[in-house]
Amino acid sequence: MNIVSYGGGANSTALLIGLHQHRIPVDLILFADTGAEHPHTYVYLNIMDRWLKEHGMPTITCVYKHTQDGKRLTLEDECLQSGTLPSIAYGHKKCSLKHKIGPQDKYCNNDPRCRAAWERGRKVVKFVGYDAGEKHRSDKVLLRDLADPKYSKWYPLMEWGWRREDCIRAIEAAGLPQPGKSSCFFCPSMKENEILTLREQHTELFRRACALEDNAQANLKTVQGLGRNFSWKQRYGKELFELGNC
Repeated sequence: MNIVSYGGGANSTALLIGLHQHRIPVDLILFADTGAEHPHTYVYLNIMDRWLKEHGMPTITCVYKHTQDGKRLTLEDECLQSGTLPSIAYGHKKCSLKHKIGPQDKYCNNDPRCRAAWERGRKVVKFVGYDAGEKHRSDKVLLRDLADPKYSKWYPLMEWGWRREDCIRAIEAAGLPQPGKSSCFFCPSMKENEILTLREQHTELFRRACALEDNAQANLKTVQGLGRNFSWKQRYGKELFELGNC
């Protein structure tokens, strides 16, 4: 049982292309939707689905975080309900664990093919899209990977020697457009140019990001806002709010 965790970015797109080129079978492709992806990512999911169909590969299965009573819970809703910012603003990665890894693991736990593999005492192979320039990332989790009783991690891009630029070339050679960066539209790790592009091209999303800051303001002690040591609203949105355009 071979699965791919598709992130919607360049590396995971190149990974799927490379797996097809190397004739390595893929049984399941999962995309964990936080409900707050950039618009270009949602558009690209449809583009990638068409390419996968044309090349005889499984289409992308989207999975989501749910509450205990079965209702969908987006990362944005969770932050608004708790009066907090995404955990990465505080130096943690709980949002990724809860809204990315968690929903995928839950889906696999209920997938008959995965369950059959585990019942036979075999591990499910999970392809990971770290490129050849990211060996430090795989080294960091090596011991955890080896100790995982359910999954065997494989890093094909590293094995093929594909660096970031090789991934970009592979996507171009496959006749696909470049996917753009994959992240939540209010991710504290976004760079200044990415925040400004969001403000100019998707003002409503920028407004929602600022609303997260306003909603969490009373509970903020160690950080100022989505920029960690500064607020997006104060640094990039002040003029918009003063003009009443956001």
